[in-house]
Amino acid sequence: MGSMEITVAADGSALGNPGPAGWAWYVDENCWAAGGWAKSTNNRGELMAVVDFLEQTSGIPNLTIHFLCDSQYVINSVTKWMPGWKRRGWRKADGKAVLNDDLMKRLDQGLAGRTVDFRWVKGHAGHTLNEKVDQLARGAATAYQQGLSPHTGPGLSPELRNLSTRPQPAVNTAPPSPAASATPLDTRGTGIQGTLF
Repeated sequence: MGSMEITVAADGSALGNPGPAGWAWYVDENCWAAGGWAKSTNNRGELMAVVDFLEQTSGIPNLTIHFLCDSQYVINSVTKWMPGWKRRGWRKADGKAVLNDDLMKRLDQGLAGRTVDFRWVKGHAGHTLNEKVDQLARGAATAYQQGLSPHTGPGLSPELRNLSTRPQPAVNTAPPSPAASATPLDTRGTGIQGTLF
């Protein structure tokens, strides 16, 4: 199988910092996801958007990912700071623990053995993908602010899901049980909400 390239915009949003927060990644109308928390930070939203896309695509071989981010924090974390943090046991140069180390470790794991680059785009400057992903992340944060569940999106497109070597869930024709309709993406107590497809 040949290689495939995909460009994905990733963004986070917090209404208050910390406050109701959202994250989103966006490829196109058929391929996007969003989520968030009742209380978190903008930086956690930015990180989670990247982490979620990496985890969702982890079973797709030979995929080159170009992330578009307006977050210098995410880009610098990956391209500048992470090697030193890892050498020091996830500690900063001053010996203090790395902020958001749970997501940083998942980010590091998601990048391992993958072809990924990060491109900075100026936020709120009319870049089509960035504007759309910003709207989705802000929408998720607003839903949490209003006590509602955000629209989590379609997730990976059928074309991308079909490329995955990960086992796909069986199609269930029975009505879903309440427990089956919202399988958490992460069961490690991080409070991250989402659904598997």
